[in-house]
Amino acid sequence: MIDKGLAKKLAEKYGYHTYMIERYLELFGEDETIKLLEANEKPLNPVIRCNTLKISVKSLINRLLAKGFKLEKVPWIDYAFQVVKSPFSLGSTTEYLMGYYYIHKGMGSLLPVHVLDPKPGEIIIDAAAAPGGKTSQIAQLMENKGVILAIDINRERMKALRSNLSRLGVENVIAYRMDARDLPKFGIKVDKILLDAPCTGEGLIPIDKSRKKSRLIEDIKYCSTLQISMLSALLKCLKENGVVVYSTCSIAPEENELVIHRILEQFPVSVEKISLKDGLSGFTEFFGYKVREELRKAARFYPHIHGTQGFFICKLKLREELDDKV
Repeated sequence: MIDKGLAKKLAEKYGYHTYMIERYLELFGEDETIKLLEANEKPLNPVIRCNTLKISVKSLINRLLAKGFKLEKVPWIDYAFQVVKSPFSLGSTTEYLMGYYYIHKGMGSLLPVHVLDPKPGEIIIDAAAAPGGKTSQIAQLMENKGVILAIDINRERMKALRSNLSRLGVENVIAYRMDARDLPKFGIKVDKILLDAPCTGEGLIPIDKSRKKSRLIEDIKYCSTLQISMLSALLKCLKENGVVVYSTCSIAPEENELVIHRILEQFPVSVEKISLKDGLSGFTEFFGYKVREELRKAARFYPHIHGTQGFFICKLKLREELDDKV
């Protein structure tokens, strides 16, 4: 049984909705919950991703070190660095304006593309692409060879995506503003899909403290339904044996494991093992739900354990091509 008195006390101390703390206590227990809440109080170091389409990692680092920046390599990514000390704004340097690097708010946002493992010459959909951080990372790993279809429904964020891609020298992207759920109408089949899905953003609290109280349980249910519908549509755009990487910056299981469980019930897909040395296994039981054991192959990241935003990543393979009719 959850200690509701403790949940209320912690909610008041750290400024959360009480229902969120009750959920954390049930998922993680008291000690881990307090560690998570404490970690959420500490800002994350910004991260820069060297844009190897324009400059080598060594050249960029030498330039920034000469300007007084202090950097630490991101554990999983050879071309990304935490900015430990910044003598002036990261967005005001000549190197930034020249497109030599992209600024990420935390290390977690680099992981979905790393897991997707895009290759030169492939055809890839980035289904919630704006403002372009993951799209440009995909293009970088593809060496500007192949095609990326970058989709987003938000008009203002699409402007930012186009601006970022231009600054970074990305040349293999078709940027199109639309609802990703309508993509099957085009009848296209691609090699890989990234869906960094719209979510409640509960994992972003170290970056955005307003998220402690800006979402309700109804928002989790809404996002879960949206995520299932998006992923269901996108699977119809995937070739046989194609891969889709699903990720969110939410730690709510209803937006993560439960979404994938529903997809596994409806489509011929399998959960693939993720080749990351860090990350905790996905949940198989939570809040009265019991989901497929293969969800253990998914990966979860937390600020108090990994120094990232709260993040969930799952890699799926489509065993047989689907009818693309909606």
